[in-house]
Amino acid sequence: MQELMAFAGGHYDFPLLVFLIRALLVLLLIAGAATLIYDRYIQHENQLLINYPLIGRMRYVFYALRDPMRQYFGDEKFYESFDKVKWVYNAAEGKGLMASFSPEQPLGQAHLTIKNANLVLNKEEVAKDFRVTFGSGLPRPFTARSVLGRSAMSDGSISPEGTRAFARGAYEGGFPINTGEGSLTSNFLATHRYDPKDAAYLQTERGTVFARGVYRGLRKLFNPAIASRVYRHMVLDPKAEETYLLDPDTLVCYRVDWDAPLSAFPQEVPDDLPDIVLQIGSGLYGVRDKAGKFDPRRYEKVMRFCRMTEVKIAQGAKQTGGKLLAEKVTDAIAYYRGVEPHKDLFSPNRFPFAHTLEELFDFLGELKRLSGKPAGIKIVLSSPDAFEPYAALIEKRLAEGSDAYPDFITLDGADGGSGAAPLEMMMTVGMELHEALYIVNKSLEAVGARDNVKIIASEKVLTPDDAVVLLCLGADFVAMARSFMMSAGCIRARVCSGAGGHHCPVGLATQDKKKRASFLVAQKGRRVANYHRQMIEGIRGLMAIMGVKTPEAFESGQLAFRDASGSSYGDIDAYFASAVGRHSD
Repeated sequence: MQELMAFAGGHYDFPLLVFLIRALLVLLLIAGAATLIYDRYIQHENQLLINYPLIGRMRYVFYALRDPMRQYFGDEKFYESFDKVKWVYNAAEGKGLMASFSPEQPLGQAHLTIKNANLVLNKEEVAKDFRVTFGSGLPRPFTARSVLGRSAMSDGSISPEGTRAFARGAYEGGFPINTGEGSLTSNFLATHRYDPKDAAYLQTERGTVFARGVYRGLRKLFNPAIASRVYRHMVLDPKAEETYLLDPDTLVCYRVDWDAPLSAFPQEVPDDLPDIVLQIGSGLYGVRDKAGKFDPRRYEKVMRFCRMTEVKIAQGAKQTGGKLLAEKVTDAIAYYRGVEPHKDLFSPNRFPFAHTLEELFDFLGELKRLSGKPAGIKIVLSSPDAFEPYAALIEKRLAEGSDAYPDFITLDGADGGSGAAPLEMMMTVGMELHEALYIVNKSLEAVGARDNVKIIASEKVLTPDDAVVLLCLGADFVAMARSFMMSAGCIRARVCSGAGGHHCPVGLATQDKKKRASFLVAQKGRRVANYHRQMIEGIRGLMAIMGVKTPEAFESGQLAFRDASGSSYGDIDAYFASAVGRHSD
């Protein structure tokens, strides 16, 4: 014991550590003194720092940390509960999804609730087939294998690695993925394997024996991602290397050759691709000629890889055209979109073929003629009256026997998000999705067009109950963006736009190469697929307690409305009729 006491109370010397600590303190004092002198006597741009040098700088440190740290230390403000956010992460990572005790925050605000059946089903009695068909009367209709899909997010707003992860997840999970208005890029084709016997529509490059040897050596020493980056850099023009995919077996770099004749392109969508929905925005990126005009032949080529087309007229957070800051307009993005690199890219507000609804519908008819595949529109409603012209024109075209009308309508609500949008438009323009969905569903039923026009709903969906509510209100399909982002690793740091030199810290929504280099494509692809699978299983669980065997059996009568006081209203049609009436006044 005495020896132990002597050991514990002994004297220790760490001269190097003491020296380093003292040196650090001296450097901090010098830096502090220099900053104080600069703030007080030299700079004349910031009055706060003149009055409060050093201490004033702490304000900007805490301000910079506010957004990325708020989700860890503050209450959840945007969703009903942080439990919903945690559910997404747990579902993606394959963790347990059972909750204990109660939600972290009480659901006190007004919201829709789901009615349980008197006689419930076992989950095994609920159908596993969640297919939905778009454009059933067309030469090439599209049957989605799920009622859920990844909403529009362009390659450009999302990093190349992020887009490849989403494409892999969509392929593995069997659900559709929307390109966003940035066009079809090589990264959406990440699962497409190079076949030398069927490569007439591809541009290919292959490295020398030395380059291939370097690749194989780096792959053994490090990992495939590092080996791939070095190999591409050795083989390809630096401005073009990000537009090529790499086949790991043959070490051929390949991308679509858009100058190849249409006859060289696949007649049918290759079966090693996810179900891709092409979105065309007002900039016509990816389907335009060198003058910026719509190019029918280029569109036909693109549609050899896509299942249907969505024309974006508006989205909830952004009534303007798409916005991509210069920092994100890399050489690769410029190549895909046919624009100049490293310049702000702001699309026009109005779609070029939408001066009138008649012109817009005629353009949809042209897209169907060129591709033989479904074409629809993405819109935001601001009032019940706003949809009347759409319904009336659809009724007219059906009566005329014309197919120049939307095969589907994607509805985005006022709470929709965006990586870059004017703050004054976020959550202030347009109707809340539930009411807009109810209006569109009833209007299409009234003109006898409900079987001809599918409805896609898109807004703030995280958990299975969110999706079920939309399906009950008439949605045939639910498109999700933010939750899929979170499943791919998004931590909601809110720096997606790249403004002010800020970059997505996980490499998902940035073009910064250093941040992107750490993004784990294969892992995130699996997590994206996991999240979709858990969403479907959660929907099936809710269907069981609702007594619903198939998705087609969802209806508005299975919902109730609970107001902020806790009172419930079982007649959902009466509630919406009253709510819609208030919008009409």
